Amino acid sequence: MSTDDTTGARPSGVAWVETFAAALGVDPPDEHTVTTLLDLAGAAAHASERLAAPLACYLVGRAGADPAAALELARGVTPDEG
Repeated sequence: MSTDDTTGARPSGVAWVETFAAALGVDPPDEHTVTTLLDLAGAAAHASERLAAPLACYLVGRAGADPAAALELARGVTPDEG
């Protein structure tokens, strides 16, 4: 729970993801996948700007890609800014 939450009503991130997954009709990610996706988000954000993190995870889902393989791919991405 976040330290700025004074009501105590805010669910944990895991509980929120489990509920959201159920609403989408899919299984929630396992612990290994969560860790890998967080690593992917970190790699994207540190290599670019913050918005790259959630969008990289979105692209993994859209592509149906293996998160671990996508993480390795993301670590090598160097956009052409020319």
